[in-house]
Amino acid sequence: IQTQSLLIGNRIVIRRRWGVFYLRGTIMLRGLVITPPVLGRISIGKVVEKAGKRLPEKDDQFTITSQVQGADGWLPHPFDEGFRKAQGGKIRSIPIRLLFNDPDLNFRAEYALFDRRTGRPVCVGNGETCKRRTESGVQSLPCPSPDGCTLALNGACKPYGRLNVLIGDDDPLGSFVFRTTGFNSIRTLSARLAYFQAITGNRLAYLSLELRLRGKSTRQSLGTPIYYVDLTVRSGVSVEDALTEAKRLEVDRQEAGFEQVALETAARLGFSNGAFEESDEEGDSVVEEFYTEGGDQGRGAGSAYSIEKSTEPSLVERLESRARELSR
Repeated sequence: IQTQSLLIGNRIVIRRRWGVFYLRGTIMLRGLVITPPVLGRISIGKVVEKAGKRLPEKDDQFTITSQVQGADGWLPHPFDEGFRKAQGGKIRSIPIRLLFNDPDLNFRAEYALFDRRTGRPVCVGNGETCKRRTESGVQSLPCPSPDGCTLALNGACKPYGRLNVLIGDDDPLGSFVFRTTGFNSIRTLSARLAYFQAITGNRLAYLSLELRLRGKSTRQSLGTPIYYVDLTVRSGVSVEDALTEAKRLEVDRQEAGFEQVALETAARLGFSNGAFEESDEEGDSVVEEFYTEGGDQGRGAGSAYSIEKSTEPSLVERLESRARELSR
């Protein structure tokens, strides 16, 4: 049975082929971005405390953590121990599936600027337009990209991506999130998702995939390996077999009544319900890991640099002061 998913106001509506409509849900809290439920985090580095400072600790492996933080950082998720034992101590690959067929729902990448003092998201843009907090509220403005924006000095604004994936089969809607400001990870994941969507005929959610850690050396890294995340079909499985399995899983889910189109409509509605995906609380963790003082040093995937809380006015406060001066 073919279905069509529609948005009417803030309601999700499913239209079946014979013309019957079903209301599937309503987003009640305007201004709150509704993101996929998160069970844990995937990272390739962590922040540790040394000599009273929060400093980065680079790594050449994945770490899968829960959402609970202890004295030594985020606590490992049970999946972490299992994969670590199976791979000889270091996790270099993680078998995953995706929630959505639309690449932009699975992986959201944009230019993002956070207030380093408060952790509050201030501005997000795509190189053409942006949403920015101002004295009069959130406004849509032109986005010249970090290279041409005066607010992006000292690496304050940079590419920032979030990938939500499924690990295991226990929860078909509970995801693990990988965050990165690494150019190599963002470019590679964006390309892979677009290519897999194309060759599968829009069946990304049915593919058996794998996150892989890859290394490379560049002139900027002075010969030291830098690590980034890639997305491939699972080890030992050919592309042809993966495509065949994806078609079979699609049929099985449709027969079971799993409405993928409605799920993606609900996700789009949730993402569009507010201006900024990260809350102030989440933004504080993001700033600590990716947006600390140090400019372009923080561009590596999973990189983080030392933090010292500033007593200077926050970026939002400086923007509001500047707006008042211009309006005089």
